[in-house]
Amino acid sequence: MIGHLSQAEQAVLYPKDRKLVMVIKPYMWVIFGAIIVIPIAAAWIQYLFFGLPSDPSAVLVTLPSKADPGFPLWARLSHWVNFLFLSLIIRSGLSILVDHPRLYFNNGCAPESEWVRFTPVQVPKDRLWTAKEDARYISPVLGLPGYRHSIGLARVWHFLTVPFFVLNGIIFICYLLFTNHWLRLVPTSWQILPDAWHVFVHYATFNFPVEPNGFYHYNALQQLAYFAVVFLLAPLAILTGLAMSPAISNRFPWYPKLFGNRQCARSGHFMVMVCYLVFIVIHVGLVVATGLSRNLNHIVMGTDSTTSNMGLYIGIGIVLFVVICCFVALWLSWHRPRQLQRAQAAVNGNLWRRSINTFKPARYYTKKDISPFFWPNGKIPEDSEKWVELAKNNFKDYKLKITGLVENPMELSLEELKKIAMDQNITMHHCIQGWSGIAEWGGLPLHKLIELVKPHDNVTTVAFYSFGTGLYGGVYYDTHTLDNCKKPLSLLAWEMNYKPLSIEHGAPLRLRIENQLGYKMVKWIDYIEFVASHTDVGKGYGGKNEDDEYFDLLADT
Repeated sequence: MIGHLSQAEQAVLYPKDRKLVMVIKPYMWVIFGAIIVIPIAAAWIQYLFFGLPSDPSAVLVTLPSKADPGFPLWARLSHWVNFLFLSLIIRSGLSILVDHPRLYFNNGCAPESEWVRFTPVQVPKDRLWTAKEDARYISPVLGLPGYRHSIGLARVWHFLTVPFFVLNGIIFICYLLFTNHWLRLVPTSWQILPDAWHVFVHYATFNFPVEPNGFYHYNALQQLAYFAVVFLLAPLAILTGLAMSPAISNRFPWYPKLFGNRQCARSGHFMVMVCYLVFIVIHVGLVVATGLSRNLNHIVMGTDSTTSNMGLYIGIGIVLFVVICCFVALWLSWHRPRQLQRAQAAVNGNLWRRSINTFKPARYYTKKDISPFFWPNGKIPEDSEKWVELAKNNFKDYKLKITGLVENPMELSLEELKKIAMDQNITMHHCIQGWSGIAEWGGLPLHKLIELVKPHDNVTTVAFYSFGTGLYGGVYYDTHTLDNCKKPLSLLAWEMNYKPLSIEHGAPLRLRIENQLGYKMVKWIDYIEFVASHTDVGKGYGGKNEDDEYFDLLADT
């Protein structure tokens, strides 16, 4: 698998330290414990002092007579397609998670403020520690594609699958609501709640109730669980995912607040995944325990046969097919990554270009929102002799060169840039790894620079080149559409939090395009080039991370 990788790539993708742990803050153990222990304790109290519920409605949900039994073909197909999509989404999501293996309830994401971390590493305080260094290894057995610093490919699978997962869900809901099948999933009376509690008391005290034949009936707890998976978990997964989009949250800052804040939404996204996994384990366990062959006849063949094993054989075949798909996805990730990147661009790139990329960032945050900590990232360009010499003189001799397809190419010092215009914005930074931070940025509005240099009519793209290098070497650069550069709050920043830009955060200049993810915000800017297309620079994919790590050209989400 690794023969086609360079030594630099192998060193990054196969680190020596592959430990993956889970460290949860004590207060979260208390919360999780209460969520689990309190209902179980209440069930035991009811059982010990009042006995088991004897109401027959605690066992079966009485369905209306017009509710058709069984599972129609569309429901069975949707069920198995969903199984495939969830396998890809959850596994790629785990790879995304461990690229910043910490979850928070605050937008600042300061080290040690996380409520859970999936790394044994505590951020060292005696040296600079970047977010990229904090990324962890995950085995391809668990994650897709697995290994370290593969978030570009993980996002490819995640976002390539999500639209089809959503489409499958929409088709399922439409069929559900326009047939009688909805009566099997949607409770029609509030009586479902006490009935579900009665069933839970049976399970919690190990007095398992008589299991209904799922072809005709669910018990109340089953119906509530299926309803929650379809009408609560799936929408929450989508809505919390959208709350992590820089294009959405910087245009509609109130939206992440529906979940608390941006990091609460990320934590909620993770908890939704955990709920899916818990449901799958319990669901599969009960399917096996209550008659595997008959239950698979239900969901595979659409029959209630007790003599045929055809559903079992086909069901096993479907599971094996999904496993094979996961292996194929892994192989494609390492042997055909460019084709995957193009497929993701064709699907989501075009979708985002016509939707959220059109949003214009809005001013919202104030000084009190500024994060006390802001993760540094990227390689400080200490290997660049030119940058090192400029830094020694506090960048007084620095000249920004603007070139390419423009009528007025220029070279401007920091002082000359400051004389053109200045704007100050307080915005939220969204890193592709998952962390965020709110900071003030002061600098030259890009639309003012564009007006000065007067790009040619055929220019669609602006390329920003860094003194720094990419993960695998080579000049770091990234591109943006001319339209995004003209959007409100787009800056060439020389100031951060009302102080001159620090070395670790990109001095002398860094880019701010607030509807894009952080890797697009080039630091330590050397020069700018106006070009006809992003295909005219680098390897033609729009940036160093896009060229080498298969990141998105448009990073709106």
